[in-house]
Amino acid sequence: MKNLKKVIWATAILGLVICGFMAYKIYDAIFSPNTDFENEEAFVYITSNATFNDVKQQLQPLLSDIGSFEAVAQRKGYTNNIKGGRYAIAKGMSNNAIVNTLRSRNLPVKVSFNNQENLNSLAGRIATQIEADSASLVSVLNDKKFLGSNGFNEDTKLGMYIPNTYEFFWNTSAEKFRDRMKKEYDRFWNEERVKKAGALNLDPMEIISIAAIVQKETVKIDERPRVAGVYLNRIRKGMLLQADPTVIYAIKKETGNFDTIIKRVLYKDLEMDSPYNTYKYAGVPPGPITMPDISSVDAVLNAEKHDYLYFVANVSNFGYHMFAKTLAQHNRNKAQYVRWLNNQHISR
Repeated sequence: MKNLKKVIWATAILGLVICGFMAYKIYDAIFSPNTDFENEEAFVYITSNATFNDVKQQLQPLLSDIGSFEAVAQRKGYTNNIKGGRYAIAKGMSNNAIVNTLRSRNLPVKVSFNNQENLNSLAGRIATQIEADSASLVSVLNDKKFLGSNGFNEDTKLGMYIPNTYEFFWNTSAEKFRDRMKKEYDRFWNEERVKKAGALNLDPMEIISIAAIVQKETVKIDERPRVAGVYLNRIRKGMLLQADPTVIYAIKKETGNFDTIIKRVLYKDLEMDSPYNTYKYAGVPPGPITMPDISSVDAVLNAEKHDYLYFVANVSNFGYHMFAKTLAQHNRNKAQYVRWLNNQHISR
């Protein structure tokens, strides 16, 4: 009888030890640190159609024990509920915390673009920042049904995109990116800006088209209102805009090569028959030649009031321009610039 009690006690103690050990192992698998990287955090990008195997492949280089993570993920029901996005795994995180993060803490990314000259270029830029690839973006951005139903066409579609930095979730689709940009366009063209455009007898897209020329003419933000004033003066007087950047754009559009570098517009270029050639066709071009910065758009809406009708690069103060009220004065200024071009052997 005494021996039986000893056996029972020994069995009970052994059972408690085994249960305790199992409980410890379970606790350890769930709540102990399971990361294996030196940085404070590592980012994981999970695509929208990812499987649990895809997630494991992403996590394997970052974890000490992928098997324990898998066990916890199964227990918490994550393996059948994968959510695409960008997630931050902090150094020292437990499996429990990692699964919780992957389930509910999709982090936004900063998406930025600047002065793209065509939508293919924009698509390539955006595809490096969100999940959507460039092919899907090109297709969606050029969708004629969308363009027509929202008041855009082949010439004006570039003007819907306002260069800036925006927050998106990384797993944003091409459609959601485009639709968000339309909302940003509508938000940008608020009542105040629309009213200022109307006071100039121009619509928002005409303002953007002029701003695109201003953008190409000067990199100096403080000079943009003055340059804008020149073009508005020309429009009021019914003069040709005669903007070299529009000719350069016409050449690029005609050849389809937007990587072409043209530093000098030649007289033969001015004869090119294109609606973007403002040496041949009066008025505002049919659409923007680039995506102008907000500073360029606002420079047109708040253009400097003056009597200047001409300007040319200032070779004594690079980046800025010399302005003139008369053609005779402009020709003198232009002669200096032409001499400088020739001295630099810039022929194209």
